[in-house]
Amino acid sequence: MKYKVIVLDLDGTLTNSAKEVTPRTKKALFDYMEAGGKVVLASGRPTFGVMPVARELELPRRDGYILSFNGGNIIDCTNNKVLYQKKLMPGTPALAAALAKEYGLGILTYAGDAIITEKPEDIYIQKEAFINKMPVKKIEDFTSYVNFPVTKCLLTGEESVAAEAEKLIRERLGHGHNVFRSEPYFIEVMPKGIDKAQSLGRLLAYLGRSPKQLAAFGDGFNDKTMLEYAGLGVAMANAQDAVKESANYIAPSNDEDGVAQVIESVILGEETGF
Repeated sequence: MKYKVIVLDLDGTLTNSAKEVTPRTKKALFDYMEAGGKVVLASGRPTFGVMPVARELELPRRDGYILSFNGGNIIDCTNNKVLYQKKLMPGTPALAAALAKEYGLGILTYAGDAIITEKPEDIYIQKEAFINKMPVKKIEDFTSYVNFPVTKCLLTGEESVAAEAEKLIRERLGHGHNVFRSEPYFIEVMPKGIDKAQSLGRLLAYLGRSPKQLAAFGDGFNDKTMLEYAGLGVAMANAQDAVKESANYIAPSNDEDGVAQVIESVILGEETGF
């Protein structure tokens, strides 16, 4: 096969609107792995939220990998070994919390299997809890509570507010951080040097593969870098327009088994022209 590694975003890409991996998509991925390909799940979700999908796809016994926290963690599913990890600077959660208050945003981070926040009633924080099947723990003061290392903070807000705040927060946090929207209502605050493309570079070096041998599938703003990095960048039909502009190929939507269709025809079927 031309593409030895497939990397998949989860929400809006691998899973449908019901957050399920359909039987057709699962079969296509199993066929790909049986043919010798490796599957990587790359998501902004915490590791806890990615692992159920990894187990469903049998990645622990099929030599699969996870990039959680947008690549802040790289994990070998075979033995749960953490191959790479990077945390935010100690003062960042407090600074992010201050900016969230200034711009009228919610803020959360993760501790073990729980989401921690001052605003559990926030509809976008509830969405994050639903996606990851994680309980929400209410805390009184984010700044004083988060005195331990974290990989990311997630700021939440209505789309028009988040779009403007993203630019301002990026300017305020400076060169030591990576700030971007993964969804119109989610602003990710990550360590500098962490995004899906850069972490895929680390994983490909570990695997002895090149970007030309990588096929990447995504739909969100945080998928742009990996679609541009991969030999084949596939945007879903439901992707943001800016994401589609970064892709080589537009797949049917996540509710039309778009991932499966591309694997069947382009990757396993070896269509030419891509």
